[in-house]
Amino acid sequence: MKHKDQRVCVLVDIQNLYYSARVLYNKKVNFKNLLEGALEGRKLIRAIGYGIATEEAHEDAFFDALENAGYEVKTKDLQVFTGGQKKGDWDVGVTVDAIKLAAKADVIVIASGDGDYIPLVQYLQTTTGCRVEGVAFAESTSTRLIETVDDFLNLSDDKKKYLIAQRGVKKQVKKRTTNRRK
Repeated sequence: MKHKDQRVCVLVDIQNLYYSARVLYNKKVNFKNLLEGALEGRKLIRAIGYGIATEEAHEDAFFDALENAGYEVKTKDLQVFTGGQKKGDWDVGVTVDAIKLAAKADVIVIASGDGDYIPLVQYLQTTTGCRVEGVAFAESTSTRLIETVDDFLNLSDDKKKYLIAQRGVKKQVKKRTTNRRK
């Protein structure tokens, strides 16, 4: 049950949603609209976006835009291993913050499709009494995660609201040709 007096914390796994939107739709996530959709008119306590910073720092403008949209942005450096493998995830950071914030919130929203969050969801529900909601693209979300959260916002249900075109990507338009005889 949702009501306007609920205190809500929104925790966004940026990479998870970014890559899902790119793979599924070749678009980007509208994180401002995501925040509004997750809140549904309720009281925002904190919105945190968890991102990965690269050495090139190409994402700095994006992180600034997230801050302007109402998010606190936490970043960590991309890990590059000896064999060239790269890794960057925030599962533990999101989990620790969710547990800390649960005392100040009625609802924790986890914006990610990662099934690794299922134990966190169960812990928050049974130990803190918090309502836990999920936000992601259903096509790339663990079905068990969807079943475990108290409510799930499928971003794919309103693509116009939650997706934006990538810069430099033009829609393919078929040109109509006519055969004319002279």
